[in-house]
Amino acid sequence: MLPTMKIALNLQPAVTQQAGIGRYTRELATHLIPQMSPDMHLRMDFFDFRREATIPPSLQQHPGLHPVRWMPGGIMQKSWNQLAFPPYEWIYGKADLFHFPNFLVPPCNKGKTIVSIHDVSFIRYPQYTEPRNLKHLTRGITRTAQRADAIITISKFSAEEIVTFLNVPREKVFPIHLGIGPEFTRPTQSEIERFRTRNGIYRPYLLTVGTVEPRKNLNFLIQLFEQLKDFQGDLIIAGGLGWHYEAILERIKQSPRAKDIRRIGYIPDHELPSLYAGAEICIVPSFYEGFGFPPLEAMACGTPVAASTGGSLAEILQDGAILHDHFNLEKWKYSVLSILSDAALRLELAERGIRVAGQYTWEKTATETLNVYRNTLA
Repeated sequence: MLPTMKIALNLQPAVTQQAGIGRYTRELATHLIPQMSPDMHLRMDFFDFRREATIPPSLQQHPGLHPVRWMPGGIMQKSWNQLAFPPYEWIYGKADLFHFPNFLVPPCNKGKTIVSIHDVSFIRYPQYTEPRNLKHLTRGITRTAQRADAIITISKFSAEEIVTFLNVPREKVFPIHLGIGPEFTRPTQSEIERFRTRNGIYRPYLLTVGTVEPRKNLNFLIQLFEQLKDFQGDLIIAGGLGWHYEAILERIKQSPRAKDIRRIGYIPDHELPSLYAGAEICIVPSFYEGFGFPPLEAMACGTPVAASTGGSLAEILQDGAILHDHFNLEKWKYSVLSILSDAALRLELAERGIRVAGQYTWEKTATETLNVYRNTLA
């Protein structure tokens, strides 16, 4: 009988965040479990001092859930950041391998460690990172990169940046693409219409999805929309407010097409397919994306996408979208008008987008992550 390999996954992002790294951690844990061999035991660690943690439904019955309720997580996080003490295993117990999915590794004296560093946008473009988060990441990222036995990232682009900026051996970094859930497919027309009615959307619309913050380059998108004078529809901006959003909201307010620009806030995952599928085009002019869930999800729903090549977008979207290397207003305008006016081009983009999006599954993400676990423990 083989000895049991004890693997500890820090589940904290999954119980405190809905999107982004929270989604990554939640989906990774969910899809790791059925793929683990009998000689592997998964423990999922998280703080739940106030007993308010929201356990993902897919994990609620798993015996490996391991909440710590005797210590507030915020206090422990400060101790780790400022004192590098106490060791993680003093709080949660020993394991053969620890996986930290949210950029930084706390002090950990026993067992192998793996960290997920999703991108290094905070190093390349510090001006687009909230100052407190920038300080938190830059203070610990070099030590984390050197200390971890392996680094998982979400694209080949990010892997190259990590090697360059954090000065780590290339063989230590493993690019593993994220997944798109099966729920991202084109809904029925009646479902789309019900969503539109619930949200008061009665005209054709161009769409962008993401946090309202400078990195998303929304001022350029608003300028582009203003140039589309013959488009009798709306620009819909879906997503919560990030940091430094005030100037963006003021830009919307001052736009000559302000009445046609609608912010609808955060949309739950289960409603996103109808939002994507109802759009004429999903437009993503970001300066930098570590992966790019929204354009990929839109493609999976059969919606044409026009995007920048910021960060890893060119790698992820491939030929499923119209891509622009620079922010030349006339070229973006020509692309958007071409998609709006050319039915054959719309169909071609829809077919290519669905094909490309189909390459990204959470099962594949989990399989490749499990391989890194095994290699690290070998």
